[in-house]
Amino acid sequence: MKEPLNLLNYRSGIKVVDATLRDGGLVNDFYFTDEFVKRLYLTNIKAGVDYMEFGYKSSREMFDENKFGKWKFCRDEDIRAIVGDNDTDLKIAVMADVGRCDYKTDIVRREDSPVDLIRVATYLNTIPTALDMIEDAAEKGYEVSCNIMAISHSQETDLKIALDLLGKSSVNVLYIVDSFGSLYPEQIARIVDIYKEAAEKYGKIIGIHAHDNQKLAFANTIEAVGDGVDYLDGTYACMGRGAGNCAMELLLGFLRNPKYNVYPAIQFIENYM
Repeated sequence: MKEPLNLLNYRSGIKVVDATLRDGGLVNDFYFTDEFVKRLYLTNIKAGVDYMEFGYKSSREMFDENKFGKWKFCRDEDIRAIVGDNDTDLKIAVMADVGRCDYKTDIVRREDSPVDLIRVATYLNTIPTALDMIEDAAEKGYEVSCNIMAISHSQETDLKIALDLLGKSSVNVLYIVDSFGSLYPEQIARIVDIYKEAAEKYGKIIGIHAHDNQKLAFANTIEAVGDGVDYLDGTYACMGRGAGNCAMELLLGFLRNPKYNVYPAIQFIENYM
């Protein structure tokens, strides 16, 4: 049973990541208006959110730009049109999907980009390429996370091997991703233990990205918080692929941290969702 202190206590290491544009973009092919994106950006600042994920760094050779909105590709100039110099505490993230991005050319050096965090997304069978992407992004000066997708379909032995390989890399955050929303809190607790073994060995941080197919994304995220997971993904009004994600408004309301403010999130949902 969880110690209530683990759920109710303030923990300075917790970071909230807004994935509305990226995961939500899978619902509408990334066709968000500039007004929507700007208001989302300003809402995240007011709400104290730590990272805003703008979308994917997708390959323009693989994907037809005429069939997707701009956040499928996340050009630096499009991000700057929203955030300017981003002289705020909110950091900017993008996702680089293994096999679907031209990371060596499309991800420029950190000092030339408004982006702070590169989120590498991979399956277990593409870990070698993910490792190369991680080192490329780290060498260019970015913070880097690795989202291991579809772990509910993974063998525990394979997962441990992947985490050991990633632990030896330059990655900062190792992400638990319940891609199909099929896990229960008890399973999350077990998976966190596996991740913590690698994280403690190699000095990494753990994150969680939960899907809501069983209406357990919020419950699973809370479970992870109580088990020591620090990076927490959410989307406004659960907007995301399939059944959606952990609701940002629930997450902000739950966290016992004076930096977070749920009221701007509620106003944004009422006016824009």
